[in-house]
Amino acid sequence: MKVINFANTNSLVSQYMAELRDVNVQKDMLRFRLNLERIGNIMAYEISKTVDYETTEIETPLSTAKCNIISEKIVLATIFRAGIPFHKGFLDFFDHSQNAFVSAYRKYIDKDNFDVFIEYIASPNIDDKTIIIADPMLATGASMELSYQALLTKGNPKHIHVASVIASQQAIDYISEKLPSEKTTIWVGSIDDEINSHSYIVPGLGDAGDLAYGSKE
Repeated sequence: MKVINFANTNSLVSQYMAELRDVNVQKDMLRFRLNLERIGNIMAYEISKTVDYETTEIETPLSTAKCNIISEKIVLATIFRAGIPFHKGFLDFFDHSQNAFVSAYRKYIDKDNFDVFIEYIASPNIDDKTIIIADPMLATGASMELSYQALLTKGNPKHIHVASVIASQQAIDYISEKLPSEKTTIWVGSIDDEINSHSYIVPGLGDAGDLAYGSKE
């Protein structure tokens, strides 16, 4: 399984990541959502280099021009709720793509233990399509695995791109075991070493959903 870690190369992602993590900048929810969206833009551009294209003739006001356009069928999937602004970053670039949405949530057994449940899925058929599953935070990888399994009820994809802003090394290892390595690529802004007893990534950035949309009861 190929893992592309944007932290290994300096780019604008480095700037946006610093602002996402900064407790002072985090107070601006609009800025937080915008930075998730921007990283989605950049990842979408990089992923666009890996998909198949076909050459077609386009009529201009003066003549015709040969242009390369994407020939793959792409489905953009996101995991609610923090994934919404991140998803928009991909949709801004892959604007002709179909979209899928999965609701995955933690149901706590006690203060340190929880199970992940899939409550909702809306997806087109994904048979032989390239699917991009966007979730800003990959802490344990459980939500991503269960969301992927839920999407498989809609077909068998040609290739899977897992896109995340921050992942723990544990989650990277877990996803590498659970998703088909021969057709999965992981794109991540940064890989952090630890998760704490509440399964939050350390140093991470906190609860992305709360920072994007406000705290929940």
